[in-house]
Amino acid sequence: MGDFNLALVIVAIILCVIVFVFNVYLLVNYQHPDDKNQAYFPKFVVVLGLSVAAISILMLPADVANRQACRHAIYNGACNLTLPMKDMWLAIYILDAVLVFFIIPFAMFYYEGDQDKSVGKRIRSALLWVVVTAIVCALVLGILYGLVGKVDFTVRHLSSSTTSFPSSWSFSSSQECISGSHQCSAYSASDSSEKTWTMRTTFPEYVVALATIVGSVLFTIFGGVGIACLPLGLIFSFVRRPKAVITRSQYIKEATELGKKAKELKKAADALHQEERSGSKGRKWRKNVKAVEKELLQLEEDVKLLEEVYPQGEKAETTWAMTVLGYLAKLVLGILGLIVSVAWIAHIVIYLLISPPLSPFLNEVFIKLDDIWGLLGTVAFAFFCFYLLLAVIAGAMMLGMKLVFITIHPMKWGATLMNSFLFNVGLILLCSISVIQFCSTAFAYYAQATAAQEIFGHTLQSLRGIRYLYKYNVFQIAFIVLAGLTFVYYAAFGWRRKKPSGRFQLSS
Repeated sequence: MGDFNLALVIVAIILCVIVFVFNVYLLVNYQHPDDKNQAYFPKFVVVLGLSVAAISILMLPADVANRQACRHAIYNGACNLTLPMKDMWLAIYILDAVLVFFIIPFAMFYYEGDQDKSVGKRIRSALLWVVVTAIVCALVLGILYGLVGKVDFTVRHLSSSTTSFPSSWSFSSSQECISGSHQCSAYSASDSSEKTWTMRTTFPEYVVALATIVGSVLFTIFGGVGIACLPLGLIFSFVRRPKAVITRSQYIKEATELGKKAKELKKAADALHQEERSGSKGRKWRKNVKAVEKELLQLEEDVKLLEEVYPQGEKAETTWAMTVLGYLAKLVLGILGLIVSVAWIAHIVIYLLISPPLSPFLNEVFIKLDDIWGLLGTVAFAFFCFYLLLAVIAGAMMLGMKLVFITIHPMKWGATLMNSFLFNVGLILLCSISVIQFCSTAFAYYAQATAAQEIFGHTLQSLRGIRYLYKYNVFQIAFIVLAGLTFVYYAAFGWRRKKPSGRFQLSS
């Protein structure tokens, strides 16, 4: 037992280090050149937030593995030697909430502050905005908690008469009770035996529940779209790949057009910066800033496409070969991802939407894998949970520029500003709680008796005012509908090659 727990601790430490290193790698490669060697505090917050999101997802498989340490316990105190998962869940939730509602907004306000001001003034301005936001959130939460911060548990009163100890038992589906005269079975009990117990939940539990609901709405939108666009985006990226290198004359012509467009954007950006200095930052100015940002991002994408179809330097042939291999890798990963996405959707329909479930499906697969090797099922379980988080990220990146109620904060390789990074990290952190709740529900049979199920148990699903969202599977149904619509969209338009903006056109 001790060896099992020691191995689990070692694996957990190694995974945390890998996650941290990988997030640093993402930051370095995604950051905009303007943010190099500066904005260290926002960068620290980005790496910390991404690490917390990834570790919180991986904690659910760790919770399952931790439970298995007690499965063959020889003495009662053996489980006291396992990891304190409930305390760890509480710590990760507190850190998640502090990051989303305080640290990330402060970092965004500080980063977006007027660069001409001193560091002290920018800190005071950012703190002022965070305090105002915190007061508004506290008032809204306090009012909601005072009005509807209760849970309603529906229970059935069951009873059975007593009788002498029989020599044989004769229970069946038609006779569940002793003597058969009372309602000792919930299936045969009448509706009049139902009662509702009402009690007020604790304020921390209510805050976690509301954060989970907000995250569930975002998770349903981004996850439903992402579960389809993640694999199909990779596959159709291969379909739309450039087939050949363009000629030098074509390259010169198209590079000249991009240079003209770059000069126009620089002139527009200088004019907007001059307006900002003069203090005329009205609605029209903000609209023009967003328009220039969008055109700049499109220009950067066009430049990347041009460099891709006309590699230069001494190793141009090697660069083109790596480009071809990269598209082949996208095809392979896309096919594997499509299999996982279809398995996820089938599992949701079979296990969650149909009552009673047709089959445990993936739950049973994980259990059989555990029988082959102790942690094999847990690894597969971790992969499916983490894939769902990747789907949320893919959906957020796809919809981030198209939803009218979300500020344009795109993620671009080598061209992502820190405010965009912070915004998307906050979004991922908010959705990660819902991913955990969704996975613990979807794999309830496999993840039973874990600390996560205790947290995401009846309290969340019995909260007054929102329990019907879980009772009628609103989030799961919306998830499936959005996934289906995204599949249809890609089937209709995904094969079309994306044309660059302006007069620049990709030649094959």
